[in-house]
Amino acid sequence: MIYMNTEKQTVLITGGARGIGAATARLFAANGYNVIINYRTSKEKADALAAEIGGSVIFADVSNPDDVRRMFSGIDSIDVLINNAGICGFYMLDAMTDDEWQKQIDTNLSSVFYCSRAALPHMIHNKRGAIINVSSVWGISGSACEVAYSAAKAGVIGFTKALAKEVGPSNIRVNCVAPGVIDTEMNSMLDSDTISELCDETPLGRLGRADEVANTIYYLAQDNTFITGQVISPNGGLVI
Repeated sequence: MIYMNTEKQTVLITGGARGIGAATARLFAANGYNVIINYRTSKEKADALAAEIGGSVIFADVSNPDDVRRMFSGIDSIDVLINNAGICGFYMLDAMTDDEWQKQIDTNLSSVFYCSRAALPHMIHNKRGAIINVSSVWGISGSACEVAYSAAKAGVIGFTKALAKEVGPSNIRVNCVAPGVIDTEMNSMLDSDTISELCDETPLGRLGRADEVANTIYYLAQDNTFITGQVISPNGGLVI
């Protein structure tokens, strides 16, 4: 069981060891939150980040409902859930296997359902809470060779809007952040020509930074915002 300082709010960040997740963990910790960093494969990075910010770590494969139930059984209370865990993959649809499709859906969409379902009893009991789901600009516009990823991230947007209506009467806000192309490890497989093309297509002329996405997530987590069921896309103007 992870016991937190009850004088502080507690945030759980899935996929919190790297990239946008790590930047978000640092920002919430700097603003006085108890931070729980979920990881699946990046144990060393999760441990190092927790030591840096004074947070806690918890292992779980959030695409597995049994793992999610076990993870939440070890959490005493939660005020903010950030569904950030995700994977990407480049496939022509006619060459994509059933397993590759299902892995994208399970990790990018089903995990949001599993974690939100597990967090809601805490939030309903507390009569307050915030869930921020990390989608993608490709969930808005779609991307060739990323059909499964785009479909899953579009599902996250629909999930966000529907759940916001369902739990709003319980004073729980649900919002979505749909980042553009961000300079993180997830996009490290892009070659220099592709990055240059993406920057040329982006009015602000560059890739986004993880801390810029974290700022958006943090804003949506605050109690003094009259915002729910919305999608905010920090994408530099790539999709308007």
